[in-house]
Amino acid sequence: MVTGNAAVLVDIRKYDGSLSAQWTATRLGEDEHGVWLGTAQGVPVGSATGGWTSRFVYVMLVPRGEWWTATFCADPGPEVYCDVCTAPEWDADGTVLRMVDLDLDVVRHRGGEARIEDEDEFAEHQVSYGYPESVTGKARQTCQWLLEAVHRGRNGVEPFSSVYRYWLGLVR
Repeated sequence: MVTGNAAVLVDIRKYDGSLSAQWTATRLGEDEHGVWLGTAQGVPVGSATGGWTSRFVYVMLVPRGEWWTATFCADPGPEVYCDVCTAPEWDADGTVLRMVDLDLDVVRHRGGEARIEDEDEFAEHQVSYGYPESVTGKARQTCQWLLEAVHRGRNGVEPFSSVYRYWLGLVR
């Protein structure tokens, strides 16, 4: 397990290039699941519709070459919040992480079941942004895989079960 504490600019865009969200996280390290980033409570987050500050501590798992990221939150946030996106890309020195948000999310609140959110936004943007069929197909396939994987996480299957607690503990 490699750890570190470098600042990383997380730059998430919509398909048309407009800003979805942008904030600075801390690179905590990496393991067999991918790179782990931490964000403390109160970190400013920018977006095209304004800004806010993070309401709770969370860690983001950035898997290698996959079309998703997973955020694991401290209470009172959702336990797992997965974003379907294009495969995240790092700049050469690992200080900037970029991806395109494809709207679909898979969420599991504490004690609840995994569910898909923002299907209406996905349908709307599929038309307004003109997602190619290859993108919509990959997004739907990824979303279905995430739904099943997050559900299996309730039965101890990682990385959607408990491995995130170690990384979350490094942020507090």
